[in-house]
Amino acid sequence: MSQLPRNRCTLAFMAHPDDAEIHCGGALIRLAELGWEVHIATVTAGDCGSATLGPEEIARIRRKEAAAAARLIGATYHCLEERDVSFVFDQATNRKAIELFRGVAPGLVLTHPRHDYMLDHEQVHLLARGAAFCYAMPNASGLPLKAGSAVPYLYYVDPQDGVDPYTSRPVEPTTLIDITAVAGRKAEMLACHASQREWLRAHHGMDEYIDALRRHDAARGRLAGVDFAEAFVQHRGHAFPADDLLRTLLGA
Repeated sequence: MSQLPRNRCTLAFMAHPDDAEIHCGGALIRLAELGWEVHIATVTAGDCGSATLGPEEIARIRRKEAAAAARLIGATYHCLEERDVSFVFDQATNRKAIELFRGVAPGLVLTHPRHDYMLDHEQVHLLARGAAFCYAMPNASGLPLKAGSAVPYLYYVDPQDGVDPYTSRPVEPTTLIDITAVAGRKAEMLACHASQREWLRAHHGMDEYIDALRRHDAARGRLAGVDFAEAFVQHRGHAFPADDLLRTLLGA
């Protein structure tokens, strides 16, 4: 049986604005409904997310969109202010990640998988694993250590299309979460990212941003026997909790 972490706080630690909404927005909504404190953090502000606007302008817009999406569910948004396609797992960025985790003290972390279509996502995977493992070590940061800080439950969201890009094999989730009841609210969160939605509308001639979200969630829903679901793979390495907290809290 799962032992609930002392800190009922979850952190979605992702690469870019809109990643959390796409990959785990439904789980975040459901956790918020259970009274969990929810934080959404991105390593970058999405400065490469436009074909027409400069990096500072589009980053400013995307920060506002991300904060607006978080507010819809009572969450807090954070940004480490790194640059798209340029950040790596190095000392400076690792320090930013550890201090974010130290300040939030999450009991549950959702982040990118080890293998994904974009190296930004893979670098965030390393940052998340590192910070999750060490943020509660007293000497890991000069910031005060919050009560209840501990190695959190750690889950990886689906890679793009639910497929490992190195093998082309579908990823088999350890955990499926029914998000049918909150699918509309999840789409509302994603729609806050209007700069990305409009760019894809212009490029594809359809509302591909929202449609792609629904297609993927419907595909995962078929695995769970529900209309819409989100899929996760739990990290069960040494020192990390191995019981399936997400299944206990939100099981399909």
